[in-house]
Amino acid sequence: MKCLLCSSWSLTHICKNCRNENLQPSLYKRKIRGNIDVYSFYKYREIEKLLHTKHTDLGFYIYSLLAKIAFGRFGESFQFDDAVVSLGVDEHVKHGYSHTAVLNKALASDAINPRFNKLTATSKESYSGKSFQYRLLHPRRFVVTAFKEQYVILVDDIITTGMTLTQAVEALEKEGKEVIFCLTLADAEK
Repeated sequence: MKCLLCSSWSLTHICKNCRNENLQPSLYKRKIRGNIDVYSFYKYREIEKLLHTKHTDLGFYIYSLLAKIAFGRFGESFQFDDAVVSLGVDEHVKHGYSHTAVLNKALASDAINPRFNKLTATSKESYSGKSFQYRLLHPRRFVVTAFKEQYVILVDDIITTGMTLTQAVEALEKEGKEVIFCLTLADAEK
């Protein structure tokens, strides 16, 4: 098969050379609500072609690879004094897998315990390509399933306006949880 990035022949969808040269994560930071840090490993434009595989059969492989490269390394190096859980934002299964669950699972480490299906949107509105105004008028209405840990890392694939993460933080705060920061695969901010 051909590498998705360089079109050279490869035994995998993305050749080793491209993984080493084109998919090394950086850390980008912005804030939501003025006080919650959101860290992203890539700028959207850097991996846009790969992100568009999300709703295809190939998406599981691509998201698993990116999760291992970025989230896995982050999880291995993360330290915190108290128990921390990571929660994927609305781990709804589409096309055979949940892309946020794939990212969340890669964070598993001595310091981070991924939990699954603990933060669910009751509204299934798609925000993809929608305006900030649309997002305001169509809230996700998150429901939190009980878990014992206090400290949370929120996980999503893309941050655009920050609306989804903001709503998720608010839902968790209502349950007495503290979001220490959010992690996303890509930041769509220009």
